[in-house]
Amino acid sequence: MDTRRLILVFVFSFSLVMLWEAWQKHNNPQAPLATAPAATATAPVPETSAPAPVSAASVPEGNATAGSTKTEIVKVKTDLFVADVSTLGGTIVGLELNNYKASEDKSRNFSLFDAKHQYAAQSGLIGEGLPNHKTVFAAVSGSRELTADAKSVELRLEAPAVDGVKVSKIYTFNRGSYLINVATEIDNGSKKEITAHAYYQLQRDTAAPAGESSMVSTYTGPAIYTEQEKYQKINFKDIEKGSAKFVEKSDNGWMAMVQHYFVSAWIPQEKQAREFFVRKVESGANPAVTAGVIVPVATVAPGAKASNVVSLYAGPQIQSMLEQLAKPAAEGGIGAQGLPLVVDYGWLTIVAAPIFWALEAIHKLVGNWGWAIVVLTIGIKAVFYPLSAASYKSMAKMKLLTPRLMQLKERFGDDKQRLNQEMMKLYQTEKVNPLGGCLPILIQIPVFIALYWVLLGAVEMRDAPWIGWITDLASPDPYFILPVIMMASMFIQTKLNPTPPDPIQAKVMMAMPLIFGVMFFWFPAGLVLYWVVNNVLSIAQQWQITRMIDAGGKAANDAKA
Repeated sequence: MDTRRLILVFVFSFSLVMLWEAWQKHNNPQAPLATAPAATATAPVPETSAPAPVSAASVPEGNATAGSTKTEIVKVKTDLFVADVSTLGGTIVGLELNNYKASEDKSRNFSLFDAKHQYAAQSGLIGEGLPNHKTVFAAVSGSRELTADAKSVELRLEAPAVDGVKVSKIYTFNRGSYLINVATEIDNGSKKEITAHAYYQLQRDTAAPAGESSMVSTYTGPAIYTEQEKYQKINFKDIEKGSAKFVEKSDNGWMAMVQHYFVSAWIPQEKQAREFFVRKVESGANPAVTAGVIVPVATVAPGAKASNVVSLYAGPQIQSMLEQLAKPAAEGGIGAQGLPLVVDYGWLTIVAAPIFWALEAIHKLVGNWGWAIVVLTIGIKAVFYPLSAASYKSMAKMKLLTPRLMQLKERFGDDKQRLNQEMMKLYQTEKVNPLGGCLPILIQIPVFIALYWVLLGAVEMRDAPWIGWITDLASPDPYFILPVIMMASMFIQTKLNPTPPDPIQAKVMMAMPLIFGVMFFWFPAGLVLYWVVNNVLSIAQQWQITRMIDAGGKAANDAKA
């Protein structure tokens, strides 16, 4: 009975946590805040340069199309990526990361922004005659590659002058950084002052990125962070229905597009007023959504110049980088508070964060993420040794009582009340708690689930090799060797546990290794490695404790004889 309860409690708890996470992702409950304005068919354009209320409806809709005007793609190469910038709108339409391989074709580099998902970083100005993401710019000649002795490289794009007003967009790419500074310069050569707003948006379709599976599903979609409401996910379906709820206006925070392992985020300067928006893009066979932020630009007097700078982070969810960016400017960051939350551990973040810290520290010592998982598993097992030992002792004692429990069932099988009374009397006599093996497991479950999300969400595991055939800890074992070893270890554990009195329950317990093993065929190799090491250590611990209990029981029986 103890085995049945122990395993069923573990399975039920694990399933409950997984279902809760899935329910949160599906429904994404949010606080009842102001609803984002719905997109209109045509974008109103201010009649004059005088200040006017600005909202998402003022941002030009739809995808930019080149029409008959000649456009080009400018490639900018840095040590970390190759960026494709279109002169149509000055939009980043491609971003190939040098240190990460594509999910499906490991011979190619991974692309964050790409045409397949209509994924692009767009920006522009709101105001009469001012350029937006549909305007054709001209690329100013200059270096397009970060040289060995340079710390940064710039790309300058200029829009056609309108009534003497010249607007330039300057991208600055820095060595060793996925952060791109985007500056918009306004040179007012007209005879009237200009009051404008700048918008920065991320466009993407609603399809899941390559490499996602139904067995291992993570969040894909927009997210907003503000100090008022913290980290808010915005479901694609809510955007399509026009029912998305989020904080619209603030003087802090950022807007991001999140997917497994990677993120892009527009981050305005600290304490700058901003308005967030999301909406559906109507054009195209595969509708996309846009999520962005609007910020004011300083009033530009006739003959004067002004500029506005917003940062774009586009790259992997490397926690050390995100934590550095979250620091205020005085400490070397950019004030992107809350940016590390895009590495989503759910409601177990308080447990998962220190686990990843320990895993990262171990990796610095051993130099391999696979061995770091092994060492971390051993460490967690050592911390929980007293609890595990209590559980295994309880199971070992229950195993000794199994023959006597079977006898009671044969004698009182037709009288359930009497059977339960006799069983409780036996437990009291032998000083055995039938639930003694459950409580230690329940205490450990939050740690196990947190570690699951750490190994699932850490981009550091992506393309990280272990040994031999395991060349990517974030992908399933290509030969299913680890899942088979795990199935074998679970079968051994089942044999070490007391056999349930009920034959049907016994068959269910014997089938559990096969059921769980098949599920783990599609799990990342890093997760399966953790479970294999944990199971092997559990078997050794359980075998030793069972042997000691058996020896003690035999000695007691010999003494009585």
